[in-house]
Amino acid sequence: MAKQEDKKKASSSYSAKDIFVLEGLDPVRKRPGMYIGSTGPDGLHHLVWEIVDNSIDEAMGGFAKHIRIELLKDNVVSVTDDGRGIPVDMHPKTKKSALETALTTLHAGGKFGGDTYKVSGGLHGVGVSVVNALSKWMKAEVYKDGGIYVQEYHIGVPQQNVKKIGTTEKTGTKITFRPDEDIFQKIEFDRKRIVDQIRQKAFLVKGVKMEVIDTRGDVPAYYAFHFEGGLLSFLSYLTEFSDRLQQEPFYVNKDYEDMNVEAAFVYNNDTETQELSFANNIYTLDGGMHLTGFRSALTRVLNDYARENNFIKEKEENLTGDDIREGLVAIVSLKIREPQFEGQTKGRLGNPPARTAVESVVAEALKEFLDKHTQEAKIIVSKGLLAAKARKAAKAAKDTVLRKGPLEGLTLPGKLADCTSRNPADSELFIVEGDSAGGSGKQGRDRRFQAILPLRGKILNVEKARLDKMLANNEIRSLVIALGTAIGNDFSVDKIRYHKIVIMTDADVDGSHICTLLLTLFFRYFRPIIEQGYLYIAQPPLYQIKFGKEMRYAYSDGEKETVITDMQAIRGARRKDKAEKEHDDVSDNTLETPEAKEKGINIQRYKGLGEMNPDQLWETTMDPTKRVLKRVTIDDAQAADRLFNILMGEKVEPRKHFIQSRAATVKNLDI
Repeated sequence: MAKQEDKKKASSSYSAKDIFVLEGLDPVRKRPGMYIGSTGPDGLHHLVWEIVDNSIDEAMGGFAKHIRIELLKDNVVSVTDDGRGIPVDMHPKTKKSALETALTTLHAGGKFGGDTYKVSGGLHGVGVSVVNALSKWMKAEVYKDGGIYVQEYHIGVPQQNVKKIGTTEKTGTKITFRPDEDIFQKIEFDRKRIVDQIRQKAFLVKGVKMEVIDTRGDVPAYYAFHFEGGLLSFLSYLTEFSDRLQQEPFYVNKDYEDMNVEAAFVYNNDTETQELSFANNIYTLDGGMHLTGFRSALTRVLNDYARENNFIKEKEENLTGDDIREGLVAIVSLKIREPQFEGQTKGRLGNPPARTAVESVVAEALKEFLDKHTQEAKIIVSKGLLAAKARKAAKAAKDTVLRKGPLEGLTLPGKLADCTSRNPADSELFIVEGDSAGGSGKQGRDRRFQAILPLRGKILNVEKARLDKMLANNEIRSLVIALGTAIGNDFSVDKIRYHKIVIMTDADVDGSHICTLLLTLFFRYFRPIIEQGYLYIAQPPLYQIKFGKEMRYAYSDGEKETVITDMQAIRGARRKDKAEKEHDDVSDNTLETPEAKEKGINIQRYKGLGEMNPDQLWETTMDPTKRVLKRVTIDDAQAADRLFNILMGEKVEPRKHFIQSRAATVKNLDI
């Protein structure tokens, strides 16, 4: 096997003539967002993905087995692979080293012609040069043809010619770079984000070892990933804490014309759908033709099977795509020679042949799977039939809600104290815990733009409930009507009545639980509200601290200690002034006198919003000029989905493990 790989390696041409040049580099620094999406955290991390993708392209071609990512001090990142190494010989067109050409010329790489890469995931071939242009400093080390070659760059400009500095028996490329702080809003690499991405890549390129080493802290952190199972290993990871209905997962890996189709799925005893699609190992967040082909095959084949086996009667309607995908966890990976991505960040695959390839391969394999695994087939079809039944029941319940809703011209919930403004951009909705806090909120608010919706007790845990049961809950139904967006298939974020929705709960265990239940509701059924940046969590003060006539609030234990220290200093200064005026030697024992106690520091710990007077609630938590709000974001929907399954799902063991593993670092625990 090793000899065959060596022969394959030797027979594949990869030298200067394989580097194709299209245009210069200058536009990158002028408009970086066009090439990496943004100059925020997403764009910053995109630099790492570009270099890693080049190494993965080598692995997909069978030339690399080991990729290492190092997070070094001073915001430096290094990526090393054991591939063939970027060519260093003279380029016939540019008359420069092929290494310098690839790293300093936009659209210069081995992916624009010939057979150097059959498939690749680089950003249309511009990846490494874009990273170079947006880096304060970059160093390229190439191990090739028995030599070690080096070149350094400053803001994309070579500092010297490529030079040979030694000999070696290994092959590969090492790219080390430091992003330019003049380009990016903030330079700080997120280890978790990088580890999660590398884990995902390792699942997709089976057999390749991928490492992440973080040496920025006092104690280095090391992660290594190596999966021989590929998508099946990925599927097991995604469903680790789920209640799987299938014992035998569906899996297919087959070539169709000049494309390779790989797909796997299982069904969970859940209502959520999780579909991940990849093109040349690039995650296509918005799907595309390959995902459309998978969905079409799944819907068509399962409906055909259900009719042929009398699960669906002759006059009954087919299962919808949503029915069939309820509880589905699926991964679709396509390798295609010339992917057409929509947008620079590859959010959607646009190649029409990709749909045909995936639909044909999945349909044929799924028919065989259902015929061979009749018990699994029965479980899958029954799951779809149950979803269809629930869909019809939910529609009836939903129609009842909407008929009573503001969109139909009828009244809002009686418990809602609405604002007078009808402009969503100016309006705020505070979801508060209980009638007591609701009363304080209603009295303390600015009724021109602030609405108050009190909730009675804890809402239903929607992680464990279907839509029809959920809409039977009075508190959830009131919230749906107040938001104005409708729910389910009729949901429209454009119809929202408030552009600031603030969860305002007590600073205790019950308050945190209610906040978590509401976050689960918004994540599962109103996710676009979070994605639009409309959802917030209020940060009421934890303490009221008084000294004489002076009163201050503290929002954390650390802030409380700072306030106390300040007040003690003020108290000491006042005592000193008083002593000087009275020409009296005041001892520390004076603090114990009744008079001193009356002037002492008084600390009150707030546990409930209802403990505050309306003016205090306004001043600390609702006044736009003084309040502290945390915006809820979804940086990683897949990780968020996994966490909600652990914390709010049916299984106890994953939740128990989650709590135990974090017990040593818990904060703000109420006992």
